[in-house]
Amino acid sequence: MNLDSARKKGSKFLNPIPTESAGLGKFIPILREYISNDAETVPKIPLGPFKTDISIYNKKPAGGLRITWIGHSSLLIEIDGKRILTDPVWSERASFVSFMGPKRFFEPSLALDELPKLDAVLLSHDHYDHLDKETIKFFAGKNIPFFTSLGVGTYLEKWGVDPNFITELDWGDSAMIAPDMILTSVPARHFSGRGIIHRDETLWAAFVIKGPKHNIFFGADSGWFDGFEDIGKIYGPFDLTMLEIGAYGKNWPDIHMGPDNASNAHLALKGKLMMPIHWGTFNLSTHAWYEPIERLLQYGKEKHIELFIPEPGKPTEVTGPLNSEWWVSSKSTG
Repeated sequence: MNLDSARKKGSKFLNPIPTESAGLGKFIPILREYISNDAETVPKIPLGPFKTDISIYNKKPAGGLRITWIGHSSLLIEIDGKRILTDPVWSERASFVSFMGPKRFFEPSLALDELPKLDAVLLSHDHYDHLDKETIKFFAGKNIPFFTSLGVGTYLEKWGVDPNFITELDWGDSAMIAPDMILTSVPARHFSGRGIIHRDETLWAAFVIKGPKHNIFFGADSGWFDGFEDIGKIYGPFDLTMLEIGAYGKNWPDIHMGPDNASNAHLALKGKLMMPIHWGTFNLSTHAWYEPIERLLQYGKEKHIELFIPEPGKPTEVTGPLNSEWWVSSKSTG
């Protein structure tokens, strides 16, 4: 396949290939799976607390690339002198209300007002675990450029972000974060919507971030499709791929990859190091909270993939393989 711009049918965006997105037709099977599930989906032993040493941000990373994993898909990426925040979610729950819905396993390691100066905020799509209203409202009026997918800017404007600081991107579109740093939106296999209605009326995407020294891939949410091979051929190789490994399930195989297909995507992208994201933060599926990372470790060995797994909240330079094993002490043994 090639990397065409997104297509629509009426008001609905379409995936690059036919995709089942676990709609109402799967409600009963999914409900049964949740009712009968006995996996440790929420940690029995509390995680954290984690604390970011913000003084580290006073000094640029020696090698030019440093990552602070806030949790899930929220990362502070320091790349070639610029700072980019991805899919920031600081709220306690990934939900449309504050009193119910998936709750964080651990608090963010730093407050929003402790973040260093940002050059860009990157938003992949409009789901609650990626687009958090209260977090976005914190940035309103701060003159920080936002880069996001088609249609998502409407939410940002509603929540107070100046439209002059919003750039919406179609698949294949590029924008400059700086004169020597290019952001490119590329296809993903997922869906969108913040409720039962208006599903798929905004776009979802992954992003290539290319600076003068480093080239990295932020995968956000996607099921496997052969477009990863095309992205690797056109935009790779990548120094680091950030790919989702959690929230997979037998009733929605098309929209989340899980560790096996995420590791396949890394190989297709021609990645050097793979960083797992979208795990260990919210209960969004029926697997044990630690299952994705432990399965990935096994696939990494089998497929000869070098992994980069930093501790939550710890600014960590990307210089080679790393396994912090931060979750091991919180696994329940009974």
